[in-house]
Amino acid sequence: MAILEVFVACVIAFTLWKLERVLARPGSPLSSVAGPEKEHWLKGNYHRIFIDGLEYNLELAQRYGGVVKIHALLGQEQLYVSDPLALHHIVVKEQHIYTETDMFIMGNKLIFGEGLISTLGEQHRKQRKMLNPVFSLANMRELLPMIQPIASKMRSVLLSQLPANESQEIDVLPWMSRGTLEYICQAGLGYTFNALEPTRSHRFAESIKSLAPAALRLILLRPFVPLVVRKLSLRWRNKLVDWFPIEALRDLRHIVNSMDQASRKIFFEKKSELENGPTNVSDNTIKSEGNLGDRMGGKDIMSILLKANASSDPAEKLTEDELLGQMNTIIFAGFETSTNAISRLLHIIASRPDVQARLRGELRRAKLDYAASRDIPVNGDWSDIELAYDMLMSLPYLDAVVRETLRVYPPTSLLSRTARETTTLPLQYPILSSAGEEMKSVVVPQGTTVIMSILAANHNKAVWGEDASEWRPERWLSASGSRIRYGQGQELDGTLGDTAEGAAEVTPGSRGGVKYPGVYASMMTFLGGGRACIGFKFAEMEIKQIITTLISSMHFSLPTSTDEHGNQKEIYWMMNGLQTPVVRPPLGDGRTSQVPLSIRLVRGEDFS
Repeated sequence: MAILEVFVACVIAFTLWKLERVLARPGSPLSSVAGPEKEHWLKGNYHRIFIDGLEYNLELAQRYGGVVKIHALLGQEQLYVSDPLALHHIVVKEQHIYTETDMFIMGNKLIFGEGLISTLGEQHRKQRKMLNPVFSLANMRELLPMIQPIASKMRSVLLSQLPANESQEIDVLPWMSRGTLEYICQAGLGYTFNALEPTRSHRFAESIKSLAPAALRLILLRPFVPLVVRKLSLRWRNKLVDWFPIEALRDLRHIVNSMDQASRKIFFEKKSELENGPTNVSDNTIKSEGNLGDRMGGKDIMSILLKANASSDPAEKLTEDELLGQMNTIIFAGFETSTNAISRLLHIIASRPDVQARLRGELRRAKLDYAASRDIPVNGDWSDIELAYDMLMSLPYLDAVVRETLRVYPPTSLLSRTARETTTLPLQYPILSSAGEEMKSVVVPQGTTVIMSILAANHNKAVWGEDASEWRPERWLSASGSRIRYGQGQELDGTLGDTAEGAAEVTPGSRGGVKYPGVYASMMTFLGGGRACIGFKFAEMEIKQIITTLISSMHFSLPTSTDEHGNQKEIYWMMNGLQTPVVRPPLGDGRTSQVPLSIRLVRGEDFS
C-alpha cells in the first residue's frame, strides 16, 4: 500500500509540475486561434469532445470554422481541424510532419504489437508495401464466395428466432458483432471461432469483443501512456497495474494477454501450413479445430501475407513480431467498426421502410437478372442467389445507402496527429481569429497535437451542401437512379486531382473543385494519404454482403412494444471515440450497448 501512495504522490506532483509549466508560459503560440473557453481546470474541453460528443463536435466546426483551439488535459492547447485544404496537408502533403501521436503509437504497440497502426516512418512504409497487394480487388473477388456462408448463417440464426407470421424484437448488435468477427477471422486468418454458435465460445473471440469497451473506460488515462512506457520497464508497468486501484487496467491487461496467446498459436500454425502444407503441419504443431486451411485454400489474408513475405527480398521482409502485429491489427480494425456500421445501417433502414423496400426491390431484380444470365435455377426462392463481387459492389441504390451511412455516421469520428516540426497550415476557408481578424493560415508549433475531425469534415456544408447533416442517399445518384461518376482527372477513391469542367458541381463532396482527400468517395471516413485504412474495400464488401443477405428474407422496423406508461424503446448513438448504441431511459439504462429491432419475414408489400 505504501508503494501505491508513493505512486499517487508522484502522479499528483507530475500534474502540478505540468500545470505550473503551462501557467508559466509567457504566451500561448495558439492564442490567435479562436475556440471555446476552458470548462475544467484539468480536463479542459477534452471530455466534451470524446465522451458523448456528437453535438458538441458539430457545434465546434459550425461556430469557429475549419480550425479550432481546444483545451486538452493538463492545460495543453490543441487544434481541432476539419478544413479540407488543412486536412490535405496533414494526411497527404506533409504527412511526414504530422505523424501519429506518441499516445496512439505506444498504446497500440502495447495492445497489438508491431502492426500497421503501431509503427512510423520506414517501418510503416515497409509494412504497408507488403500489405497493399493483399487487399487487392482480385483477392476480394476470390474471397467473397468463400465467406458468403457467414452472412447466410447470420440470416439463419435470426430466422430461427422468428415466430411464424409475427414480428419478434431482437437485439441485433450481438449477432452483428459475432458475424463480423467471423468475417474477419475467416477472411483474415482462415480460422473460425464458431462465433455464430450460441452455445460455443472462444477465449480469443471474447477478448476481441471486450477490447474496445475496456479501452474506452480508460480514455482519459491514455495521455499518460508515453510517460509510463518511457519511464518504467515491463516489470514495473505490470506492478503498477497490480497496485493501481483501477479494475479496468487489469481487465485490459488480461484481454491483451489472452489475445497474444491465441494469436501466437494461430500464427505458428499458419506458418507451419505454409512450410509443410495444410494437411502436413509439423510434429510440434497441432492443427486447431477452427483451422479452415483446407477450405480457404490459402486465399485468406494472412496466408497471402505469409507467402508474400517468404518470397520477399530480405531487406523488405517483416519479422515474426511484425507479422503477429498485423494479425491482431487486422482483426480488431475489421471487427468493431464494421459491427457498428452494419448495426447503424440496420437501424436506419428500420426507421425508413421506403428505403428498405427500394433496396430490397433493387436486390431482387439484380439477383433474378444474374440468375437468368448464368442459367442458375431459382427454384422459387430468389433470396438464395449469391451475386458475384462486381455486381454486388455496383448496385446503385445499395452503394448510395452504404456511402451515405458511412459519411453521416463514420464509425470512428476523431483521429489525432502530432506536428514534429513547426509548420504553417493553409486553409481552404478562412476563419476569424480570437481578435475577430481573418486568418487564411495557422502556424502550428512543433509538438502541437492536431485532432482531425472526420465527423465535422463529413458534415461540412461548404463541401457537401446545406443538407450535409441530412442522411440522403440520393445525393450519390443521378436523376435516372444510376451512380454518379467522377469526372476526368478525379478518381472514385477520392484522391485529389484536376476536375473536368462542370463535373465538380454534380459530384458529391466536391464544390467548385474543392474536395476532401479521403480514400473512399472523397469523404474522410477511411482517412486518406499514406495512413488511410488499408482494408476499406474489404469493409465495404462485408457490409454490402451482410445487408443484402439479411434484407432478402427479413423486414426490420423500430421496436413498437410499450411499457405501462406508453414509452417505447429509443435507440441513441453515443459518440465515445467509437459510436456506441444504447437505449435511452426509461426502457434502457443509457449505457448498455444494444440495437433492439422488430423483425419479421418479408411480405409481398415489402418491395418497391
